Amino acid sequence: MARKTPDIPSASLADTAFMMLIFFLVSTTMDTDAGISRTLPQPVPKEEINDDQKIKERNVLIVLINKNDQLMVEGEPMHISELKKKAKEFIENPADDPSLPEKSVKEIPFFGDYPVSKQVISLQNDRGTSYGLYVQVQDELAAAYNELRNELSQKKWGKRYDDLDKEQQDAIKKIYPLAISEAEPKNYGGNK
Repeated sequence: MARKTPDIPSASLADTAFMMLIFFLVSTTMDTDAGISRTLPQPVPKEEINDDQKIKERNVLIVLINKNDQLMVEGEPMHISELKKKAKEFIENPADDPSLPEKSVKEIPFFGDYPVSKQVISLQNDRGTSYGLYVQVQDELAAAYNELRNELSQKKWGKRYDDLDKEQQDAIKKIYPLAISEAEPKNYGGNK
């Protein structure tokens, strides 16, 4: 007599597949874009601004990206690979060049009275600027600040900036404050 093969019940197979689908949808995480982290300063009311607070031209480095993705620094064309070096020189002004930012002496924890540059980097871009170049410029400017902070950290404590405690990092941030001003995109290239 021939044996009959038992049937596998498949009535609940669809229910099981549905439950597995729900489980994986609920338990799976999705990557999210973080964007560029910037802390914006609070606006100062116009009546509180005095002549001492107005930024002098020598204290501002103008970085412009036009609609053709051409980088201009202080009105001169520049390749992206040169931007970090130019920004570092501007931020630090090591030789107290009168054409670079002026400095004021401030009381900084761990450093005492220390000359701090009054520098501001003004980043301006055209509405037609590619996002890729804009991010590259942001990265180069941030890298300039990071390298200066690391160099000072190595000189003072023999450690990388990231390895310092919060108080030490805060002290170095007071010497090299991240001062990037981003203007609203404009039509520098012509087409509106």
